[in-house]
Amino acid sequence: MVPGISGLSLYLPQYRVLLEDWSEWNGEPWGRVQGVVGRSFRMRGPNQSVYTLAANAVWRLIRDYDIDPSRVGMLAFGTESSSDNSAGAIIIKGMINDALLAHGRTELARDCEVPEFKHACLGGVYGLKAALRYLSTDGAGRLAIVVCADIAEYAIGSSGEPTQGAGAVAMLVDGDAKLLEIDLAQSGSDSEYRTADFRKPFARFIQPPRDDGQIQDLPVFNGRYSTSCYIDATRYVMKAMLAKRAARRGDEYRPVDYFDEVDAVFMHRPYHRMPATGWVMAYLFELAADHAGREQLRGYCADAGIDADALLAELAAPSPFHGHGVTVGKDTEDVFPLAKDLRQHLRQTPLWESLVGQKLGLGSEAMRDLGNLYTAALPAWLASGLRQAIDDGLDVAGQEWLALGYGSGDAAEALPMRVSSSWHEAAARINFAEALGTPTDLSKEEYLALHEGRTSQVQAAPAHDEFVVDRVGTLDGPEFYDLGIEYYRFLGSPASS
Repeated sequence: MVPGISGLSLYLPQYRVLLEDWSEWNGEPWGRVQGVVGRSFRMRGPNQSVYTLAANAVWRLIRDYDIDPSRVGMLAFGTESSSDNSAGAIIIKGMINDALLAHGRTELARDCEVPEFKHACLGGVYGLKAALRYLSTDGAGRLAIVVCADIAEYAIGSSGEPTQGAGAVAMLVDGDAKLLEIDLAQSGSDSEYRTADFRKPFARFIQPPRDDGQIQDLPVFNGRYSTSCYIDATRYVMKAMLAKRAARRGDEYRPVDYFDEVDAVFMHRPYHRMPATGWVMAYLFELAADHAGREQLRGYCADAGIDADALLAELAAPSPFHGHGVTVGKDTEDVFPLAKDLRQHLRQTPLWESLVGQKLGLGSEAMRDLGNLYTAALPAWLASGLRQAIDDGLDVAGQEWLALGYGSGDAAEALPMRVSSSWHEAAARINFAEALGTPTDLSKEEYLALHEGRTSQVQAAPAHDEFVVDRVGTLDGPEFYDLGIEYYRFLGSPASS
């Protein structure tokens, strides 16, 4: 038995912004937006919060995979959108128990651990690693659920605005993986403090209250700098993982060969083009560190009209992100300019199809309709890939996959996976198409109303067998205090209402 993931279920809010409409509203070229970002993103609607999104995904996981609640010893929550600075997964557990009781089922166990993991978009991966460690020690023989949920919002007019999103993915983790076996011993890690890549300081919350009582969680970010941080973190986490692989394979093994050996790659994707950028850059860095690889690079440079010595110097230079300072102009521009030029050239070559199209293609197309889900983006892509394999009749049993998580410049994790021989039955239960559903497309006025918290101006979509925010507490004592606390309600199916 090998530990790993045995189930995946998604929940997406009903409300969708089509990026073609958004491009028209803002005078942006639709072709470029579609190619770089995607086709659409979701928004939380009236009576929704990050906790209801997460609970709805967990509830679907329990139903879809007929999970015995008494066996669940850990319910972990990965997010960067939590609005309670004390509690986290316990809020989700409370909602799930309400649903279980409403359906006449046993509640989650009292001795179920309920941690929350926060590190930008990497919290869910840290939760997954913790669950695997739990199942190998004091939780042996039990199950774990890791739910990743986030609400990605950016200021109107910012470069991040088209890369918004909202949703949740719940993962069933156990000691006998039915979908994806995970070898933690061969995983890679990277962390490096970067001051101003992507942060959420509390000073942002000095703002007028919203009508819906929710906090708008707008980040502080710097676009080109953030892209360079993504590239740098991907480079070093791959280096760490490949060093372990080389130690297992022996001295004759070339780490750069991994880019041919791996069957499919899934990465954190804030928007459509970013994973390809990070993956190709990781490949270029490995070529530059390999004697024969450097000759390959020289050939690519000759074809592209790029100074090979200058490119090799750029790729061999120490990480430009050590230290705590950021120099505006120097650090906030693209710090790998020659490599960027080479990537543009490689896009027109057969290498791009073998390196990107074949490795990052599985499940990628459907992800264009999800937007940026932060912690949920990587597990959503895994779910999409497995679901596409089922729908297309692909035989992926035994394939070697890579899941590369990323936490906004400061940290990254590389998890080598193998598709279980019994993957087919569990993958067939993934509710990807059902989660996409038949969304409500927002007008510009409705989009702005939701973005600004004027939810009374948007008609709430019908809900059944799911959780909503019933109300937000307003009492500030002295007899009782519940200011800001969310109260939830489970809306049963029409037959049980």
